[in-house]
Amino acid sequence: MKKIWEGMHEVKPALLMMVAQIAYAGVNVLYKLAANDGMSLKVIVAYRFLFATVFIFPLAFFIERKIRPKLTWKILFQAFFCGLFGGSLVQNLYIQSLNVTSATFASAMSNLIPAITFILAVSFRLEKLNLGSSSGKAKVLGTLVGIGGAMLLTLYKGVEINIWSTHVNFLNHGQHNLNHVVSTNEYGNRVLGCFFSVASSTCYSIWLIIQTKMSKDYPCFYSSTALMSLMALLQTVIYALCTERDLNHWKLGWNIRLLTATYSGTVASGLMVTLISWCVSLRGPVFVSIFNPLLLVLVAMAGSLILDEKLHLGSVLGGVLIVCGLYLVLWGIRKEMKKLKLAPTSNTFGDQSASIDIVVLAPTTNIPTNS
Repeated sequence: MKKIWEGMHEVKPALLMMVAQIAYAGVNVLYKLAANDGMSLKVIVAYRFLFATVFIFPLAFFIERKIRPKLTWKILFQAFFCGLFGGSLVQNLYIQSLNVTSATFASAMSNLIPAITFILAVSFRLEKLNLGSSSGKAKVLGTLVGIGGAMLLTLYKGVEINIWSTHVNFLNHGQHNLNHVVSTNEYGNRVLGCFFSVASSTCYSIWLIIQTKMSKDYPCFYSSTALMSLMALLQTVIYALCTERDLNHWKLGWNIRLLTATYSGTVASGLMVTLISWCVSLRGPVFVSIFNPLLLVLVAMAGSLILDEKLHLGSVLGGVLIVCGLYLVLWGIRKEMKKLKLAPTSNTFGDQSASIDIVVLAPTTNIPTNS
C-alpha cells in the first residue's frame, strides 16, 4: 500500500496539470459561445475579473492575514501595471483574436509567449544570447522556429483536414451574434487575429517582468493575485462602460453568459492559480510548462467537435512548428538551470530562465507567478 501511495503521489502533479489544461480549453470554448450569443467581448473580460476578485480576496484575507507585509504606494503602483499588462490588456487583445479567427488559432499563437519573453529579456539586457553555448543556440533557434510557425499559421491555410465530423455546431444556436466578425476577407481576419495575438503575448511578457519585481517586494501569492485582479477589474469595467453603453450587453441571466463569467473567473483565474502554484512548488516550472501544448490539442479537438471549426494543413504545420520552438527554448532553459545549479523555483530575476519558463503556464488565464 505504501508503494501504491507513493506512486499516486508521483502521478498526481501530472494529472492535475492535465485537469488545468482541460479547464483552460473550456475557457476558450465558452468565450467563443458567449461572443456568439451577442455578449460584448469587453463585458466578458470585465465580468471575468469581477468573479475572480470576489473569489480570491477572501482566500487572500484569511490565508495570508498573519504574513502579509504592509501595503505601500509602490506595491499599488506595481499592482496597477500588473493588472494592466497581465490582466485587462492581455485578455481584451486575446479575446479579440479568438473572435476574428478561431479558438484553435488563438491557442496556437499563445505558445509564442516564451519566444517573445526571450526577445524582450535580451532587449532589456536581462538575458544574454550566449551563442557560444548549446543552450543559448537552442533558445535562439527555438525563438526563430516559433516565429516561423506563427507566420505559417497566419499566411498559409492549405487544404482542409477532415478527421471526424459530429455535425454539432453550438455557434449556430446563437441568437444575436453581434460581436462575431463576419468578413469575406478571411486572410485579412487571420492577419488581424495574428496582430491581436502577438500584442496579447507581448503584454503578457511585459507583465512577467513587472510581476517578478512585485513578487520580491510583496511575496504573498494570494494577496498579490487579489490586488492584480482588483486593478484589472477597475480597468476593464471603466473601459467596458466607456465603449459599451447598451445595458443589454451587461445582462447575464441563467445562460451561457453567466456560465462564461463564473467559470472563467472562479475556475480559470481562481482555482487553477492555486493548483498550478502547487505543481510549480513541487516539480518546478519546467515540468509545468511542458503541459502547455496540450491546451492547443484540446482546443483544436473541442473546436472541431462542438464549434464546427475546420482544421487546415497550415494550422497543423504552424502549430507543430510553434510547439517545437517552445520545447527548444525550454530545453535551453533547463540546461542553463542545471549548469548554474539553480533551484527550479528560484525567484530572482537574475534567474531569468526560471521566469521565462513560468510564463508559458497559461497565457490567457491571468496567473501570477511568484514561485
